[in-house]
Amino acid sequence: MKYHQADISKMVTEFQKYNSSTDRYASFDYCYCYFHPTSDNDLLGDIEKSCLSLGFYLASWGMLRGSSFLLNRSVKHYEPLIRYIAGLDSSVWDIDVDQYSGKNIKSICSIYRDIQRIIVNNGNSHLTLVTKIMLGVFGFIPAFDNYFGNTFREIFQGECGFRSVNQNSLNCIQQFYDDNREEIDMYSSKIYVKEFTTGDNSGITYKKSKIIDMYGFTKGLKKST
Repeated sequence: MKYHQADISKMVTEFQKYNSSTDRYASFDYCYCYFHPTSDNDLLGDIEKSCLSLGFYLASWGMLRGSSFLLNRSVKHYEPLIRYIAGLDSSVWDIDVDQYSGKNIKSICSIYRDIQRIIVNNGNSHLTLVTKIMLGVFGFIPAFDNYFGNTFREIFQGECGFRSVNQNSLNCIQQFYDDNREEIDMYSSKIYVKEFTTGDNSGITYKKSKIIDMYGFTKGLKKST
């Protein structure tokens, strides 16, 4: 298994140390749980809450700092994106890394382009922002931030730069999953998304793509410090 990694449990365990109900990592849980079709939330009926749920997740995950163009936007900037998300078929939430078929890869890439068009101003960088939105709302792709990218560029040694969301990068992530399936499946089946009211188990488990994100992010972060 060419892409097998011996430290997946170590990295996932390390991530979970900072993922209690009031830690910033849990902002993913509350965002994902809010947008998940089983939540029965009326995304358009309370569109202000929907915008705030997405906006706070992005702020908590570092997307409203430094030179980010989002610093100059109000929460209403997210309204067109919420309307787009609300119009998607609920089957989109069924996609995960073990289902990266040609059709689903096309869907992921199409959603990426749509979100970029809706939310990102011309000329602004979009890879990290759009993939963090896709992770937080749909959970079907890791966030391609610097930490994740550095980890996976080292693993794939020139086969993929992980600098764009395309068939090659998604195929590589699927290959990584295939070679580490046992551990990824184990954590995906036993780590539950927290819901906001209690800060506890929502009944929804983490997707496999989320486990891969946790691994890539944590390993990249540890190597940078």
